[in-house]
Amino acid sequence: MSTAALRLDTATTFRPPGWAGVGTCALDATSAQPPSRLPYHVLLLATAGHGTVEVDFFGHSCRPGTLLWIRPGQALRVGRNGLIASVVTFDPRLAGDEEHLHSRWQLRGEDEDAVINEFAQLAVDCERHPPGPIAAELLRHQLRVLLLRVALMASADASGPESRTYTRFRGLLEAGHPHSRRVEDYAEELGCSVRTLTRACLSVTGRTAKQVVDDRVSLEARRLLACTPLSVAEVGRHLGFPEPTNFGRFFHREVGMSPGQFRAETSDEPHAAIPAQRRSSD
Repeated sequence: MSTAALRLDTATTFRPPGWAGVGTCALDATSAQPPSRLPYHVLLLATAGHGTVEVDFFGHSCRPGTLLWIRPGQALRVGRNGLIASVVTFDPRLAGDEEHLHSRWQLRGEDEDAVINEFAQLAVDCERHPPGPIAAELLRHQLRVLLLRVALMASADASGPESRTYTRFRGLLEAGHPHSRRVEDYAEELGCSVRTLTRACLSVTGRTAKQVVDDRVSLEARRLLACTPLSVAEVGRHLGFPEPTNFGRFFHREVGMSPGQFRAETSDEPHAAIPAQRRSSD
C-alpha cells in the first residue's frame, strides 16, 4: 500500500483529539501557519510532496514516508509548501512508555505499510462510529497498536543504567527548569553525583549535564518568545531571571542573537534551518 492511497479529510490546521481522545485529519500545507504550541500529541505521516515542518525551531525535511511525533508544548510550524500529510492527534493521557522515543523516522518497506494501515484504519473508524464506550475503546486500542509499532522501529537502547539516569533527569528537568539551572540540585534529587549525571548525559546526548539544562531553558525561552505575547522581561522572569539583562546575556550566549532579534526571525516564513537550532536529545 502506498502513501498516496491514504485519503483523509483535508485541513490547513490540525484537528484536536475528539470525544475518544483521538482525532484524525489530513494536512494540506498550502498556507503558512504561525508557530503554535499544541496541548496534545501529533503523529504526522507525510503522504505526498515535499516540505519542511519545524518542531522546536528545527526544520525537518519531509517526503513521503516521513513520520514525525510532535509532543504537547513543542513549538510547531508548518510553512507554505507542497507537503501533504496524514495526521493522528491524541490526548496526553493516552501516551504510553513510548513517549521517550525519538521524534522522526523515515519509513520503508513493511514498516511503512503497517503504519499507513494503522493511520487509515483509525481515520475510517473515527468517522464511521458514533460516540460510545465500545467505539472509544476500539479507537484507543488502535492508537496503542500504532504507538507499539512506532516503538518497535526505535533503534535506541534505553535499557542501560546511564540511559535510565538520563531519562529520570529529563523528567525532573521538564518540571524544574523554570526554578533551577543548577546541576547540583538535579543530581541531589536523583541521588547521584554531578559526575555520574554528567557522564550519563554525555553518553546519551554528547553534551554535559549543564549544557542539557541550558539547552532546555533556552528552548523554553524560544517557545515563549515565538508562541506567546509575553514581553522579553516576562519571559526572563518566568525562567528564573529577575534581571532582563541577565536573561539577555544568557539568551545571546545560547542562541547567538538577542531575544528581540529571535522574535523577529520567527515571525517570518519557516525555512529549512533557522537560527538557534541547537538541540538536546529528544
